[in-house]
Amino acid sequence: MTLPQDILGVEIAKGWIDSFTLSSRKHERIPTTKPALACFARAAKGNLVVVEGEALAAIGSRPGRNGGYERPLTEVLGRAQVDCALVNPRQAREHARATGRLAKTDRVDAEVLARMGRALELAPTPAEDPDRTRLSGLVARRDDLVATVRAERNRAAAARDPWLARGAEGLPDVLQAHLKAVEDVIAALIGSRVRLAAEAHRLRSVPALSAVLIARLPELGHLDHRKIPSPAGLARRASGSGLHRGKRHTRGGRADVRRALYLAAFIASRHDPALQAFRQRLQDAGKPVKLAKSACAGKLLTILNAMAGNALDYRTQTA
Repeated sequence: MTLPQDILGVEIAKGWIDSFTLSSRKHERIPTTKPALACFARAAKGNLVVVEGEALAAIGSRPGRNGGYERPLTEVLGRAQVDCALVNPRQAREHARATGRLAKTDRVDAEVLARMGRALELAPTPAEDPDRTRLSGLVARRDDLVATVRAERNRAAAARDPWLARGAEGLPDVLQAHLKAVEDVIAALIGSRVRLAAEAHRLRSVPALSAVLIARLPELGHLDHRKIPSPAGLARRASGSGLHRGKRHTRGGRADVRRALYLAAFIASRHDPALQAFRQRLQDAGKPVKLAKSACAGKLLTILNAMAGNALDYRTQTA
């Protein structure tokens, strides 16, 4: 990786960005208009811009703390071929506290991001894939509709007032029709893109996996087995100090990816002899059922990662 000439930290608000240039210690506030952002991108050429975001190659499917305000900037930087590192907002705040920066303003945050980029030697986040970005938004919309349909059906079943019950009965059908339309668009998008279709074919060879992994885990096949659990929300974090050894817990990562993997692992551990035996060994050893399911999800993720990296389909193994 070519080292950047300089590092710029950028804190994003709804109507402006605050930037901090590390070498000159210059603060600047820039409106988020297209001409102003284009000018900023041209000036940042050859440097690394550090921005808070979802830390994904396909960003924007789920609004983060800034509600997706970073998208206009990242799109302009991408078109100008300026390296941009997206960092998790929680990591940025914890880095600020660790370095004694307890105050929180846009100017302070921009400086913290620039210094974080230098201290951690952050690598640029891969450029957005427009197809994957659109798919990510569609999958998020589908998930929202599924949750809304379930909630409306529960409300209709619980309604005691006849007028409310009649009004609630028809709404789930309307939402279900919209959900079907969204799923049709998802299928058409995947089917019309050779790369996405090939990836979908591989993932469909594993029980119960859906477009969520294609949309929300672009790192699949590009990270090794030690790193892939972190973005998938399956990394087990140690908890201990001195003589105390606490239980390891999963923390961070993408909740929707974790849910999809749990579901797929649950089904696979009932039908795939190898995963079934793996889960049984854990439970026979006295491990809690929840931990055994989580371990199966982690093992399945390792298999999926190898599949994606080697362009192989899933094959049911004998125990």
